[in-house]
Amino acid sequence: MLQWQQWNRKLKAVLWALTLIGVLAALPLGALRWQMEATSKQVEYVMDYKDIVVISSYQNDPAAYLDQQLDRMKAAGVTTMSVFESTLDELVIAKHINIYNRGQLALLEGKAPVPGRNETYVLFAGKEEEEKLGPLIENAFKRKEITVELWTYDGRPGLKLNTPIENATLVSMNPDPMALEKINAAGFRILPRLSDRIRPYNQEAASELVTELKQYNVDRILFDGDAVKGFNDNADMNSLLGFAELLKKNNIGIAAIEGLKSPQLGFNTLAYLTDYNVVRLHSIADRLAATISPETLTDRFLLAAKDRNIRMFYLNAAASRSFDKGGISDPLEKLADTLSGPDGTIQKLTDFGFPSGNAEAFSFDTPGWAKAAKALVCLGAISIIALLIGAFASWFTIPAFLLGLIGSAGLYVLSAATLEQGLALGAAISAPTLALIWAMNVVRRRTEGNRRAVSGGDWNQTSSNAANNGAGRSGEAPSWGSLLGDIFAIGRIKWIFGGLTASQRFGNAIVLFVVTTLISLLGVPFVFGLLNNIKYSLVLQQFRGVSLLHIAPIGLVALYVLLYTGTSVLANLRRLLSIQITVFWVGVVAVLGIVGLYYLSRTGNAGHASSLEMLMRNTLETTFGVRPRSKEFLLAHPLLLLGLFLALRYRAAWVLIIVGSIGQLSIVDTFAHIHTPMHISLIRDLLGLGLGAIIGCVLIAVWQIGEGVWHRWLRTRIFPSAE
Repeated sequence: MLQWQQWNRKLKAVLWALTLIGVLAALPLGALRWQMEATSKQVEYVMDYKDIVVISSYQNDPAAYLDQQLDRMKAAGVTTMSVFESTLDELVIAKHINIYNRGQLALLEGKAPVPGRNETYVLFAGKEEEEKLGPLIENAFKRKEITVELWTYDGRPGLKLNTPIENATLVSMNPDPMALEKINAAGFRILPRLSDRIRPYNQEAASELVTELKQYNVDRILFDGDAVKGFNDNADMNSLLGFAELLKKNNIGIAAIEGLKSPQLGFNTLAYLTDYNVVRLHSIADRLAATISPETLTDRFLLAAKDRNIRMFYLNAAASRSFDKGGISDPLEKLADTLSGPDGTIQKLTDFGFPSGNAEAFSFDTPGWAKAAKALVCLGAISIIALLIGAFASWFTIPAFLLGLIGSAGLYVLSAATLEQGLALGAAISAPTLALIWAMNVVRRRTEGNRRAVSGGDWNQTSSNAANNGAGRSGEAPSWGSLLGDIFAIGRIKWIFGGLTASQRFGNAIVLFVVTTLISLLGVPFVFGLLNNIKYSLVLQQFRGVSLLHIAPIGLVALYVLLYTGTSVLANLRRLLSIQITVFWVGVVAVLGIVGLYYLSRTGNAGHASSLEMLMRNTLETTFGVRPRSKEFLLAHPLLLLGLFLALRYRAAWVLIIVGSIGQLSIVDTFAHIHTPMHISLIRDLLGLGLGAIIGCVLIAVWQIGEGVWHRWLRTRIFPSAE
């Protein structure tokens, strides 16, 4: 058994060496991602053309109003107009056609309606509309096997569709060619919004559409609906591959909409088939566009471009009825004013390094050595995970490492992505946990050594006596109160026998804080080294299990404090299991549970901040350009520094170290947001550490002043004879 323990101790040195090798191997992989993130900086502003057409339809002169708004948006800095697939209803709104059912046609002709078949009659506005829209409508309805016949009324051309008007208005057609011409003539780029509603998929028809779009210099497509074009027929026709070949042949990319409840079906496959020629897009809803302030819109766009690699912004607008104004409210003027001018959104983003222009996909390269480097990173991740397991069960270090190697090899065959995410998560949890365990062990060695030197006795025995005194009479089960009494009794022993001076403790605390942070930072290269695939940067694949990263280090550090900092694990476990539980402590647990749930609710992108916190965030963003995490510099880092300072004198301060683990895990978690550029994550961590250290030093100073006042009050009021 002794020899086995010696082997485990020797293996730990090897595992630390492998961990450092993994860290070094991850650095060039991180450099590749750093370079990739600098290849695309231009931001494209897209306006929904259909929204402008709908708002125009409420005006006295729709055509003149439409031309006026296109000029206004062009002057404001909007570069692109999005165009949806057409329907008969949309062509009616655009004033290109009128549609009637049999009853409406009879009234138009001045005749009594005659019961008969349900048919739809399309009447073109003029000869140009017939020439450009007639083939579009005929092809769409013939594809649905609906008979189309020529029809005229009062000398004007039209079509008769042998289907009820309720069905006819739901048939999707290719984008309106008249709209494409108008947008192009106005000097805008075109972003088509295609769906998978035009079925069955036809490669020839898709090729004709892509060729037509390419004539207008279209280089990117945004999908409409819950699936990309070709998805529903892919199983029978391999249509996704066919459509991807058309896009690649014409150098057309796709856009990914941020924040969808579920990804568009087939998008990831199409992204892969087009070599990830993908740009992320952020959309502003029409209701928000009508009420949002210029400052809020600017902050929102800037954060999206800077922190989330967004390169396309999609603007919506909608007319609304206003009784106060006595008419239809026009949101386009406010939107244009918000975007334009020297203080407008577009200019401010340009000043921050995101000029307006054609959004381009990130350019990335995967050299041949990257695979070998990632293998070393995997080995390092397995090693640091084994070290964490060994910190709690040293005898299991060797088996943990061997099982990690075998399991990783098997998982690589089944799912390489799952292996990468699992090892990244394990390393991200292990690094901050090991860092805090190391810090606590250093504190124990220094404080226990001081206590032995001063008291001349054995520390374990002193601790045992203090515990027995706190537990009450022999045979009684210890209570939570006695356990806390034990902790504070240990603190009083140190208080009586002296030890390190305040300046020594402060210096030690600073060194411990710095080294602990450096050990925690070892987890960062494993995250960006293992998750360096472009899919994570584009959020086509997400890092699962991050919620576990938010709680596991806290729980493991607390477990180590409770079970591994006394005489033995079994003795500590026996004491914990025999503790008397009172209503008070049930309430404490309930409060801790509520705090924990609130903490989890604030993690990720779903948390909501108060108005005061938003003000603070905006101030930090304006001051530093990057907003550090408030839970780091306001709470976790200061309390960890204070806890390390106090733990060198009071064992009860280890509670602060447990809370401080939030900051250490957050250092690694910041880099788990793969869509955030690496330099932003690095600056965010450094700012959090710097500000947190400053606030921690202030807390230490306040504590020292308060402690001095407290001791002086004790001597003069409670023990006057001591004067």
